[in-house]
Formats: sequence, structure tokens, C-alpha cells
Amino acid sequence: MEKRTIVFLLWIALGFACARESKSETLFQENVSNWIMEGDAEWRFENDELIGSLSEGAGFVMTKTAYDDFELELEFHPDSTINSGIFIRCTNRELSFEDCYEINIWDLHPKQENRTGAVVSRFSPLEKVETLNKWNTYKIKNQKDHLQAWINGILVIDLTDQDLMSGPIALQAAEKGEVRFRNVRVKNL
Repeated sequence: MEKRTIVFLLWIALGFACARESKSETLFQENVSNWIMEGDAEWRFENDELIGSLSEGAGFVMTKTAYDDFELELEFHPDSTINSGIFIRCTNRELSFEDCYEINIWDLHPKQENRTGAVVSRFSPLEKVETLNKWNTYKIKNQKDHLQAWINGILVIDLTDQDLMSGPIALQAAEKGEVRFRNVRVKNL
């Protein structure tokens, strides 16, 4: 086979591989109608950050789209009083740890097995990562029945579970305080 033919075939193969690679999508953008707000929390945008705050109760923002296999990356900044979390594969348009995977953001949870980095009532964090009053990263990969998550590059969740296979993505603010999110991106796998 001629060298030019081999190079051409490699170029075509590379093009197909790149075409199959999924692009990431930014979630929860200001002035975009592909998500909803529910509950007591006040949600506002400031400096490209989505801020959830409240003095009591609970509230959330949720995508209108359901996601199956995906990689979610975001930055979060919880204050010392907020109870927050990321809910994925929710079966209904409401939040519950039974009908969603609740990936927690709450360093001071009274039951430390459900603290930041836990899948509430399903999986305790592999590592204890302190996240209060600073910017942190969450990377969540959910493919088929395998759920993994990293906080600031540290693996905190490695769970195999077949309960929930598809659903929207939500961000929560509960109890009292403030949580900030930015650069919330999802990529279908």
C-alpha cells in the first residue's frame, strides 16, 4: 500500500473518531429556558455564578433533559451552613435520595457517612475532603451502572448500582446559607 494511501486512511479514521466524541454542554445558564427552579431557595446569577441561598427550607434547579451515561464537571463553593448536593438520574421532577442519586455537598452533615462526597444512604465517601468556604471541583462520571466521583481530583465515590439509569440533573440548596456553582458542564458518553 502506498504511503499516501495509508496517511489518507489514517486521516479518515481520525475524523470518524473525533466525530463520535461527544461535545460538552453548559448547564444552568442565565436567560436559557432548558431548566426549572422549584422550592424555597432564591437562585440568582452573579459574575457567571449560579447562587442558591435561603434562610430555611429547600430548593433546587433541574434540567428539563434526562441524561443516561454522562460526565458532569462543575465548581462549587459552599458556605459553612448550607446543605447542598447534586442530584442525578432523578425518576421524578423532585429531589429525594431514594429517587435520585444524591451526591452530597455538606461537610458538617450530622451523619458523617453522608457528608460531602457521599451518595446519600447508598455509599460513604472513600476520602474525607474539606470543601467549606472555598472553590472546589466535582467530576461525576455515570456510565451504565457504574458511578464515580472526584472532588478536587480525589476519588470519593466508586459505586456499582442498577437502581437508577436515566433522569435529569439538579443542584440543591437546603437548610440555610449559600452555595455557588460555576462552569457546570455535562458530556454524554
